[in-house]
Amino acid sequence: MGTTGDTLAAGNEAMVEAAFRTGDYEAAERTFQELLTRARADGDRALEAAVLDRQAMLMHFRALDDDDLGKADSEGEEALFQQALEIRRDLGDSAGTAESLFGVGLVHQVLRQDWEAAMPYYWEALDLADRHGDLLLRSEVHRHVGFYYAMSDLQSDKALEHLRISHELRAELGDPRWIPGGTIALGIAELADGLREQGLAHVRESIAQAREAGLSAHRLAWMQQFLAKAEAER
Repeated sequence: MGTTGDTLAAGNEAMVEAAFRTGDYEAAERTFQELLTRARADGDRALEAAVLDRQAMLMHFRALDDDDLGKADSEGEEALFQQALEIRRDLGDSAGTAESLFGVGLVHQVLRQDWEAAMPYYWEALDLADRHGDLLLRSEVHRHVGFYYAMSDLQSDKALEHLRISHELRAELGDPRWIPGGTIALGIAELADGLREQGLAHVRESIAQAREAGLSAHRLAWMQQFLAKAEAER
């Protein structure tokens, strides 16, 4: 029988596989609920926080799959991230704190379209993640800070800087499911900055990467739609 850490990793893997390929979250949901029950029974606060964070992220992935973000339970998702964040701060877990800060930022930015509310969480997450986080967390935080500069603060040089860092970190991680998202984000920012051919090349590359990685038709479709629209614009 594996450790709780192994079980948590297996649940996270099931969640990521569902988000990028299968759409079936049941195994991940079951794993996380069983782990949460065990963590609370054992008084394992670190495990409890990690599971709460993953349950919130699973809610986030489900919301993205739905396409209608207005239906998302943003309050429920934020409550789970905030519970995880409080425990991780109390424990002095810098990497975990960065992860949950990022999650709260996602609720504000993605689900509520509120950059002003999101950025304090993203700034703190960026500082902690760059010093303590793993490759994926660092990539994700740089990605969304890049989006901020591309979509809200409108500083294209800073947007490209953060999105290039995010893209490089994904490549270093080497998980083919995450790489296409980094490539297309870079392409979108390049197109916005007037780097048309470079941007289109990255968008096309991302679609090829998504196909090769076996990403879901849902994920591939929006990338193809974006490319068609970008190619039609002159």
